[in-house]
Amino acid sequence: MKEKSASIRDKLLPAATFAGIIALWWILSATEIVPGYMLPSPPAVAEAFIRDFPNLMEHAAVTLKEAIYGLLIGTALAFGLACAMDRFLNLEKAVLPVLVTTQTIPTIAIAPLLVLWMGFGMAPKIVLVVITTFFPIAVGLLDGFKSADPDAIALLRSMKATRGQIFRHVKIPAALPYFFSGLRISASYAVVGAVISEWLGGFEGLGVYMTRVRKAYAFDKMFAVILLIVIVSLLLMKAVNLLKTVSMPWLKYAPETAGQHG
Repeated sequence: MKEKSASIRDKLLPAATFAGIIALWWILSATEIVPGYMLPSPPAVAEAFIRDFPNLMEHAAVTLKEAIYGLLIGTALAFGLACAMDRFLNLEKAVLPVLVTTQTIPTIAIAPLLVLWMGFGMAPKIVLVVITTFFPIAVGLLDGFKSADPDAIALLRSMKATRGQIFRHVKIPAALPYFFSGLRISASYAVVGAVISEWLGGFEGLGVYMTRVRKAYAFDKMFAVILLIVIVSLLLMKAVNLLKTVSMPWLKYAPETAGQHG
C-alpha cells in the first residue's frame, strides 16, 4: 500500500508542477502583464496547434526522420568507439580529450558549416544530430565497461574464457544502465539538433516552419511548434525507457537499483 501511495505521489507532483506553470502562464497572458503578441495564452496556442495540426505533422515527420537516423548512426559510432577505447588504453588517452573538447563547440556554430559543405538537404541535419548525440552515449558506455565487476572478470579468466566472452557476459550487462542513461539524453538532443540545423537551411521540418512563423510574428504558432517539439522529445525518451525495460528485464526484480544509472 505504501509503495502504491508513493507511486501515485510521484506522478502527482510533476503533474501539479506543470499545472502550476500553465496557470501562471495563463494569468500573465490574461492580465496582459506580458502583452498577448509576446506571450499568447494557452487557449490561443492550443487553437493554433489544432488548426495547423496537419501542417505540423508533415514537418514533424521530416524532423523525426532526421533525428532517428542521426541517433541510430550516432549510437552505432559511439558503441564502436567505446569498445575500441575499452580495448586499447592508449586510444582512450588519445581520443577522449578530443571528444571532450568537441563538446565545447556550440552546435549553432557547426550547423552553418555543415549546410555550406553538404547543401540544404537532409545530410547536414543528420550529421549534426550524430555530433550532438554521439558524446553522451560513448562516454556512458566507456564508464559502464569500466564499472564491470573485476571479480567476475577474474573468475571467467580462471575458467579460460576468451576476451570476447568476458566482454559479452560481464562488460556489456554492466554497461547497459549507463548506455540507456546516455541514450535517453541523446534522444532529447536529437530532436533539438535537427531543429537547430533546420533553422539555418532547409525546405521542410519543424525548424523551417518555426523560422517562417517567427518572421510572420505568429507567436501562437511558434509556441505550438515548441509544444510539438517537447512532445516528440518526450515520446523518444519514453521509447528509450521501453527499450531499456525490454533489454534489462531483471531490473523489475531489483527496484532498489533500477534508478541508479538513469
